[in-house]
Amino acid sequence: MPFTSLGFSPAILPALLRSLAEKDYLRPTAIQTAAIPAILQGRDVLASAQTGSGKTAAFALPLLQQLSEAPVSGTRRVRALILVPTRELAAQVGEVMVTLGKYLPQRIKVAVVFGGVSINPQMMNLRSGADIMVATPGRLLDLIDHNALNLGSVNTLVLDEADRLLDLGFGEELGRILGMLPVQRQTLFFSATFPPAIEALAQSLLSAPLRIEVAATPQAAPDIVQRAIEVDPPRRTQLLRHLVQTEKWERVLVFVATKHAAEIVADKLRKADIEAEPFHGELSQGKRTQVLQDFKAKAVQVVVATDVAARGIDIAQMSVVVNYDLPRSAVDYTHRIGRTGRAGESGMAISFVSASTEAHFRLIEKRQGLSVAREQIAGFEALETQPVNAADPLSNGGIKGKRPSKKDKLRAAAAAAAAERE
Repeated sequence: MPFTSLGFSPAILPALLRSLAEKDYLRPTAIQTAAIPAILQGRDVLASAQTGSGKTAAFALPLLQQLSEAPVSGTRRVRALILVPTRELAAQVGEVMVTLGKYLPQRIKVAVVFGGVSINPQMMNLRSGADIMVATPGRLLDLIDHNALNLGSVNTLVLDEADRLLDLGFGEELGRILGMLPVQRQTLFFSATFPPAIEALAQSLLSAPLRIEVAATPQAAPDIVQRAIEVDPPRRTQLLRHLVQTEKWERVLVFVATKHAAEIVADKLRKADIEAEPFHGELSQGKRTQVLQDFKAKAVQVVVATDVAARGIDIAQMSVVVNYDLPRSAVDYTHRIGRTGRAGESGMAISFVSASTEAHFRLIEKRQGLSVAREQIAGFEALETQPVNAADPLSNGGIKGKRPSKKDKLRAAAAAAAAERE
């Protein structure tokens, strides 16, 4: 089915098709085909589709049409609110909105706001109002507290990657924001997964929603080769360096459990003459933006990231994702490997598995319906055969129920740094 068959208004269809062609969106994806007509009809939508399936355009295109049909008089008021969990995702969604709407006969103003940067420029930008607000919850509330905007005119609410909004502790902020919105509105939930907490929230907020599930369809599954390599925790950095160099990976995203681990691993790779950068929440927004720009330009070969920071990374031709530390849950595993194999490209996801994390990886396999053969790389064979209490801040992988205390982490960090020092 072409974009012309999805119900767009003839008045704006040529403008949308022109912007879509520039982004090489020639035909709608499965999630776009299912969601766009329903959103244009004003229905609430509960949509589940894997990362990289085109969710952003699925809600961006109908929002642009809805706003184009409502003429602006006087100061612009926020009529569409898109809430996202991270700064990077906010910037990414805002960029898509601006790009898709740039040829519309009526200009749509998109405001993107997030924390980690000065609030003053964002307040100045809102003096003339905005039609669409893309925001992280904390900064949105900051702006409201500064009387920079109100949400009384919002017609459509979008929760993008809604599962992460709750996982990252935004439950209280979400409650405050929802209380400021008009009761009569259209509500759209988009995410790769819908755990019980999100299902409960959706049931309380959505009215007779159209439920769309795309992730399970075979034709929508991304082309990702999944591998599991057995390695003892102290040898992981050396193995990672070996794989990057011998397999000639041009762009690699490495997931670790902590900010401290991101710094350690990136530093050791740099000492091995591999261009690597850490990517975590304690970096300034300017630094995070620069790292992503360098990563896209291939000036940086390896980015070592925590789960929270990496949520907004959307880079074409990401060839490899490495789970240096295993994710805490099967849901996190889905989000991580979804960084590769996007937009029809093939990709590879590698997990480092040790004796102490084997049981956790088996649990991930069970919940994902997977069976991944274990490999060993010559020269890096695993020697540990029983789970051990390795004094390594990078070894527990953030497994739920097995998180060490702050003192344990400090002791482990010192021990691991000494053990891995070359």
